[in-house]
Amino acid sequence: MDPSPISRTQNTFTLAIVVGLLAGVVTGVALHATYLAADHALLHTIEAQQREIREERSQAANPDTRRQLEQQQQELASQHTAAEGARDQKVELFVLLGDLFLRLIQMIIAPLVFTTVVVGVAKLGDSVAVGRIGGKTFAWFLSASLVSLMLGLLMVNLLEPGAALQMPLPDTKAGSVVQHADLLLTQFLHHLIPSSIVEAMAHNNMLGIVIFSVLFGVATAALGTQGAILVQVCEAAAQVILRITGYIMRLSPVAVFGAMTAIIAKQGPGILGTYLVFIGEFYGSLLVLWAVLIVAGFCIIGKRVFVLMQKIKEPILLAFSTSSSEAAFPKTMQALEHFGCKSSIVRFVLPLGYSFNLDGSMMYMTFATLFIAQSYSMDLPLLTQISMLVILMLTSKGVAGVPRASLVVIAGTLATFGIPEAGLALLLGIDPILDMGRSATNVVGNSIATLVVSTWEGGLNPPLDERGLHRSVEFAEPHEQQRKQGGSYP
Repeated sequence: MDPSPISRTQNTFTLAIVVGLLAGVVTGVALHATYLAADHALLHTIEAQQREIREERSQAANPDTRRQLEQQQQELASQHTAAEGARDQKVELFVLLGDLFLRLIQMIIAPLVFTTVVVGVAKLGDSVAVGRIGGKTFAWFLSASLVSLMLGLLMVNLLEPGAALQMPLPDTKAGSVVQHADLLLTQFLHHLIPSSIVEAMAHNNMLGIVIFSVLFGVATAALGTQGAILVQVCEAAAQVILRITGYIMRLSPVAVFGAMTAIIAKQGPGILGTYLVFIGEFYGSLLVLWAVLIVAGFCIIGKRVFVLMQKIKEPILLAFSTSSSEAAFPKTMQALEHFGCKSSIVRFVLPLGYSFNLDGSMMYMTFATLFIAQSYSMDLPLLTQISMLVILMLTSKGVAGVPRASLVVIAGTLATFGIPEAGLALLLGIDPILDMGRSATNVVGNSIATLVVSTWEGGLNPPLDERGLHRSVEFAEPHEQQRKQGGSYP
């Protein structure tokens, strides 16, 4: 049997992303070795001088000598910043390709989340149904978060990547590398309940948008006939936005090419050698987490969980290539509906997952925190590590919408337990590489969470058949319309 139009479209899209990814790696290596060679040589020279002065300052007893060395350190830091700026400017075009694509995605995220959540909640019915499904959703989210944190704790203690680190440590007096936010309950509540929905949409505050959309959907369902008209409008708007998403996604191979070229050109393949053990152990730990999530899904839904992994390969690859799970949100939603998850549940659970169920980021928090402690030869007792896990469990939920949230939470945790915050400098250089794995894992975790909740609610339908049509009446009409128009599945 010939592949269906949908299958051919999926395979072509996946191939295009893989080609863009490989082309970006090759181009990045070439630029690093030729076009940016002089810039990297200058940076290495400055970094070597900084290490020498740091060692001299640690041994200097004369206060005047120490002040002179500190002044030289500041001058070298300024030179390093200027050299980095000059290097980055040379690859600005490639960075721009990825940034513009992400901006296009961010442009549609707020209206997409609002319309889909409103339609999903309204179709769920009354507030009792919303509360029931919400309770099941958060039960899974909390369980998955706890498993991710505990697995990160276990793996970093077994592998001890920080103990094997063979490189100079950042000066503990250098101060915090990341300006971390005040991880208090008040900040979380401000993200939870925005002062203005317009402000929340303008800043892509996913958590605030979801809360408003849930309330809007419940109120719309309570209006009855009048609300049904509004639901139809939102559903039509969601279809328009998904069609726009299809247009934007055609640019994703170019964005992947630009993002990978910029990362490799600036960091170079050499950084992989320096941190090879840590990167390998972290990615190995992520694969263990994938296995745990898949096994959990298998226990609930059976063999169809493996079919799901096949269906979401495009969102996983897109999130990995762009280091952004947000970029994969529209594709993930489409893939889950195509797989057979009821649209109302997908549109309720998935947006919540982007605020409360970032499994890859959760594992990274415990892994990175203890890696830094190991690098400074700090032996943390088991009770302290368990306390750290509890704090991470709470604070990680309080920074939804905060840029570079993982580093923000890690910085706050380091300060809480007296671990040098300057140790974050050990991770900043390879954070984009680590973020690729985190983002892909977040897609996997949220997809399986949606699958599980759909199963618990009896809302898991058969997948689309070979013609691209769903066997369920609810899905048949829109897919048939798009098939006739030559479009991809919604």
